[in-house]
Amino acid sequence: MAPLDGLRVLDLTMWRPGPYATQLLAQLGADVIKVEPPGGEPMRMFRDHFDVLNRHKRSMVLDLKSADGRARLKELAEDAEVFVEGFRPGVAERLGVGHEVLRELNPRLVYCSISGYGAEGPLRDVPGHDINYRAYAAALEPDAVSPEADELPIADMSAATMAAFAITAAVLKARATGVGDRIDLGMADVLAHWVGTVPEATQRSGAGPVPGYGVYPTKDGRKITLGVVSEERLWAASCRALGIEEHADVPFMERLGRIGELDGAVAAAVAKLTMDEAIKRLTAAGAPVAPLLSHAEMLALDHFEQRKIQEEGPVRTSVHPPLPEGAVAELDAHRGQSWRLTR
Repeated sequence: MAPLDGLRVLDLTMWRPGPYATQLLAQLGADVIKVEPPGGEPMRMFRDHFDVLNRHKRSMVLDLKSADGRARLKELAEDAEVFVEGFRPGVAERLGVGHEVLRELNPRLVYCSISGYGAEGPLRDVPGHDINYRAYAAALEPDAVSPEADELPIADMSAATMAAFAITAAVLKARATGVGDRIDLGMADVLAHWVGTVPEATQRSGAGPVPGYGVYPTKDGRKITLGVVSEERLWAASCRALGIEEHADVPFMERLGRIGELDGAVAAAVAKLTMDEAIKRLTAAGAPVAPLLSHAEMLALDHFEQRKIQEEGPVRTSVHPPLPEGAVAELDAHRGQSWRLTR
């Protein structure tokens, strides 16, 4: 049995944030019914995106603009524990499946709304996507350029992860008290909270915040990252591995006053090595180093393959493990079904 075995989730979301949130729950055993509009979720046209976000879910088509579709959804909601929707604020209410309506049917229900800027506030009705939320939350660099199509959608993925966490917490409380909750989660809110925990940058030097912390080009046109912060041991190990032993014993406070000089020495030393040479030397010395990998290289990395990240998700548990990679339901494959009593 997986950790969330038996948790009943109604998922009305589309595209990425909501489906990834419910995918995380499904991977841990939740029974997720994905409710799709007639014709299916538009993202089904992009199966390489859709499939990785919708494993372990059932699919059911319901037309919420029809009385029959709304009635069937309410039947399912009466016995659900979680309801997740990703409509723009006010749409669920106009469709007759808002929080107040479903709460009357099922007081224990945890109702999660995921939107760009949240259900309340001056920006609530402003449309947007990942880049807009990042811009409002100061999560784009001042010199940011337009993203490539394959750039990681930070706002989408962070909000999805936060939603899965909030849902799980609310379910624990609902099971203990018999009283559900309404989760109003704005994607921009999550990033704004993250950014607010980090001091504001006041200058751009081209170097990292301390010597040995940053991205460094190698002789063969690749890049590595080093992650030295205040640790004397890691700084010394990096210096010795790179052949700049004369700097190995410089204490942290002195390093802070010589960032340009010392980080320049690190960069120059790395530039004399290929990426493989640099990784080998620094790893052997116990330095905090990692190559800057492509998407394909990441997928092929033996570390992630051994940990079955793509198949089983990012959560590792020993006693109640996540479910292995599962099939993706075809559209409306589970018409007429209700909640299972057992998995």
